[in-house]
Amino acid sequence: MPRPKGSKNKVKTTKVTADFAAQIAAKQEEKSAVEAEILKVAASIEELKTDVKSLNADLKAKKASVKKLDKEVAKLEARQAAAAQKAAEASKKAEAEDVLKKLLASGVSADEILEKLK
Repeated sequence: MPRPKGSKNKVKTTKVTADFAAQIAAKQEEKSAVEAEILKVAASIEELKTDVKSLNADLKAKKASVKKLDKEVAKLEARQAAAAQKAAEASKKAEAEDVLKKLLASGVSADEILEKLK
């Protein structure tokens, strides 16, 4: 049988009793501090949620406004195009009348005028 290692004459140490009440109190203080931080963070999150909701409402209103303005711009562009087309037709008509008057004044017959217009 092997010999036990170590000295048999070593000093026996007595276990130190821990102050459990102090440790419990310290841990409870730590816990309350963490809980307070949790409450602050939760309140901050709720505040941010309300901010996000209000910002989303503003965004929705602005998008609706942009959509309305786009429709108005499209209407105005259509009116502008129609006015430009009418002006072009009026100028063509005036030019055709001028050409017709010149040709009639120079003594060209109506049949010859029709051929030139084609």
